[in-house]
Amino acid sequence: MKEEQNYQKASEQLDFLNRTTKDTPSKKEKDLGVRSSFKSNVERVEILSIENSPENILILDTETTGLDNKNDDCLEVGSILFNVKSRSVLAQQSFLLPVENNNAEKINNIPAEITRLPQPLTEAIKYFESLVRVSDVIVAHNAEFDMKWFGFNKLPQIEKQWICSMDDITWPADRQLKTRPSVRDLALAYGVPVWNAHRALTDCIYLAEVFKRCSELEKLLIRALEPKVLIRAEISYEERYLAKNAGFRWNDSIKGAWSRKMSRRDIEKLEFPVHEVDCDD
Repeated sequence: MKEEQNYQKASEQLDFLNRTTKDTPSKKEKDLGVRSSFKSNVERVEILSIENSPENILILDTETTGLDNKNDDCLEVGSILFNVKSRSVLAQQSFLLPVENNNAEKINNIPAEITRLPQPLTEAIKYFESLVRVSDVIVAHNAEFDMKWFGFNKLPQIEKQWICSMDDITWPADRQLKTRPSVRDLALAYGVPVWNAHRALTDCIYLAEVFKRCSELEKLLIRALEPKVLIRAEISYEERYLAKNAGFRWNDSIKGAWSRKMSRRDIEKLEFPVHEVDCDD
């Protein structure tokens, strides 16, 4: 109910803004003898959107025994409740889930036997559920992978909206990052020391430290929440590097094609033709 009221309020504000900015120039613009520009109107709309950006986000990461959620298991969850306005960590948590074998031990360095040592798992999951409840949005690096483990093996289903910090956030160009940066590269680009890898809470800490350093975090989150559509790159074999550099993946969502999900805002910035694909096809 609270979210519906906020969206209704934002919609009313936008309607009022559109009516008043169409014909009402600012004092400075009156002095110059010009009307309000489209650009200034867009800027005001963006400011209004930022005022309605997520307050609390839950930064989340998982470690698993493999890549297939039907045959493998999640064995660790890490999370950080992060307040956007204050750029502050409010709470953090990690816990292990018991597994018989860990085929990914060489990657995450979690022996299966330690997951079966006594720990307050029931209480840990209840606390995790409380962190999810007070968050507005879930943020994960490669969210498509992380979200598929919830609803299985004692982990609750998460109904909140997700943001992928690898695919959904367009990081500032001055950070000179790849289109789909790794957590390590993202941390280093923002001056965050990298001391360990492939443990759930550690990767959450890296993202939290990056967010602390983002002066335009609200704008990045708002744009990341824009609706996405699946598109296919219409390019030749010789031009495939264009799609790869733009974060498209070969043979992924669409067999035999370069594709990715993007907002219409970002689609307009592409330097090659694309075709929108119906996800139900």
